[in-house]
Amino acid sequence: MKPILSIPLLLPGLLLPGEAQKPRQPNIILFLVDDMGWQDTSVPFWNQKTPFNERYRTPNMVRLASQGIKFTQAYACTVSSPSRISLMTGMNAARHRVTNWTLQPNGSQEDKHPSLILPEWNTSGLSQDRATPRSVYATPLPRILQENGYFTILCGKSHLGAIGMPGANPLNLGFNINIAGHAAGAPQTYQGLKNFGYDENTVQGLTWGVPGLSKYHGKDINLTEALTLEAKIALDSASTTGKPFFLYMAHYAVHAPLERDSRFAGHYEGTGLPEPEIRYASMVESMDKSLGDLMDYLESKHLTENTIIIFMSDNGGLSVSARGGQPNIHNRPLASGKGSAYEGGIREPMIVKWPGVTHPSAVTAEPVIIEDFFPTILEMAGIKSFRAVQPIDGESFCRVLKTRNTDYKSVSASSRAFIWHFPNWWGPTGPGIGASSTIRLGDYKLIYYHADQNFELFNIAADIGEVHNLIGEKPDIALKLAGILGDKLRSENAQMPEIRESGLMVPWPDEAAKKQFTKR
Repeated sequence: MKPILSIPLLLPGLLLPGEAQKPRQPNIILFLVDDMGWQDTSVPFWNQKTPFNERYRTPNMVRLASQGIKFTQAYACTVSSPSRISLMTGMNAARHRVTNWTLQPNGSQEDKHPSLILPEWNTSGLSQDRATPRSVYATPLPRILQENGYFTILCGKSHLGAIGMPGANPLNLGFNINIAGHAAGAPQTYQGLKNFGYDENTVQGLTWGVPGLSKYHGKDINLTEALTLEAKIALDSASTTGKPFFLYMAHYAVHAPLERDSRFAGHYEGTGLPEPEIRYASMVESMDKSLGDLMDYLESKHLTENTIIIFMSDNGGLSVSARGGQPNIHNRPLASGKGSAYEGGIREPMIVKWPGVTHPSAVTAEPVIIEDFFPTILEMAGIKSFRAVQPIDGESFCRVLKTRNTDYKSVSASSRAFIWHFPNWWGPTGPGIGASSTIRLGDYKLIYYHADQNFELFNIAADIGEVHNLIGEKPDIALKLAGILGDKLRSENAQMPEIRESGLMVPWPDEAAKKQFTKR
């Protein structure tokens, strides 16, 4: 009888004698929600619970926050595509010039502005081809991850390039798998019974219908659930590669159209909420169920301890239209909502769990912005050197993840200046909505409106609802912030509109501020 040979089983993390230790790259899930407001959750991101926190049921966000760190001052852009391009490139929107939402390569609503001639922004979106017209030429985040050993998956909304342009297909940007991502930024419908609106025989069905999910057509299933099932299948595929995975779980939810998820709508009936708010709340809970399902998947596959989860929204919560009740109040105490330069349009719910790094139930008031995700994720992945054709405006917030702080009031705002630039026409009108440039430095925030060249100044720490315009009381602060904002916009080669009546370019914010606030 031959002797049985003992062969060592090489498990992850175990080494043969003399083999050099090599750190294992973590898996990364970036869970990005569409149009989710700062208050659309049972997790309070303020120093107190609000009625909105009591309204929504997001137990898995609570679960994630209990295991990681909550950011109370996380920022994105006012609308979708600028945020997503900033995330993928590390560039501020002023620099990458995809300053509005994309769909048609040369189509926009820019000619509708009554008093401004708006610039020819990069309507084609993101491209790795320098020759693509009206696009930003950049090296995307997933491409760098892919080139450094990651298996990359996009599941859900892409919205990175216009129809027919390279960026419309996520596979052109460094993703190994694309599930349901295309040019459009919203679904025709969330209902599988209606094929998610996909119909290759109609322009509407091709433009807005969600592609690639034919296996669910005709079935009573919500889009959010279908995407979650497909994400888990893709993760199973990733496990066969021996590579760490990067899952960009980019839900279409909770973007309009507001439609009931029948699994959860009953939780909100009989509460006195109008029908649109019942629909919206069920969509929020549906999204939260997806988060929980992915966390459960990681536990079942013993992947929890080596998987980072980052939760974020791409812009403020919709409030100007489609919602129930009075408009522009659905993000209170924040003012306004999606499309606005006010906090309701740009401040987002954000949670990060990094096993071995973040502490349970930690909270930080350190401000971060969407372009920071690019260098942060690369640092998380252990990628110390990489090639990117674009300059990087974002800064890694990995150092912040180690904080244990749980006191909202003890952390002061960063001394770093944050800027937003929207020289565009969104369509709806409302508080803080319109062509503008904005800066936040410390506790102060200055908004410069292009149409009338007027300013608003707020102390965000003292006045989170941006009720008290301090422009007449503190012109010296306004002048200082306008100077920094003007310098940053020029340094990033930002586009400015022209005044329709005169044909002259809208003055830079510092130029306008000097005229208004400097005593002669």
